[in-house]
Amino acid sequence: MEALLFDLGGVVMCLDWDRMFASWARDSGVDAGVLRARFRMDEDYRRHERGAIDARAYYESLRRSLGIALDDARIEAGWAAIFTEPIAPTVRLIESLHARIPVYGFSNTNVTHHRVWSRKFEAALRPFRRIFVSCELGVRKPEREAFAAIAREIRTDPARILFFDDTLENVEGARNAGLAAVHVKSPQDVADGLRRYGVAVT
Repeated sequence: MEALLFDLGGVVMCLDWDRMFASWARDSGVDAGVLRARFRMDEDYRRHERGAIDARAYYESLRRSLGIALDDARIEAGWAAIFTEPIAPTVRLIESLHARIPVYGFSNTNVTHHRVWSRKFEAALRPFRRIFVSCELGVRKPEREAFAAIAREIRTDPARILFFDDTLENVEGARNAGLAAVHVKSPQDVADGLRRYGVAVT
């Protein structure tokens, strides 16, 4: 392998979507379970992650779909609350590898989330040579073109890129684009996947 490509949320950093629903519930008076049931990663969600609509337009979409009357600031407070802590074993592993093999990140994300996690996890993300984000690329996982665009940018044959993601659909998308890919359900899967593809792990 000539390059490692990591999803971030669920692989390098922990996400807790319940924190978002709890925040919105406190501010709106609508039960968090009701909001959770109404929330969808729908077309507006995907458009937001591709940078096709801005935060204001997406928050308006959320007000409609969730049935809440919160202003943009309160929507955003909940929206930004999902990020908790680095996944320490994987962060340490990446720190041990980046001097030997280029390490990149690839996140389906939006401008607001990108601003939050890039600051909150600045130290954990320091070993990454570059982090690609869907809202700048204009494409998102699991789309084939998303992986092809990254391979072009880093000038590496897709077959020589090893990708890690906690969402099986994204893993399958990467494989369809010619990358080697590992489905991550725990930090041990990252270490095992590296060994499987011939990357020495200490």
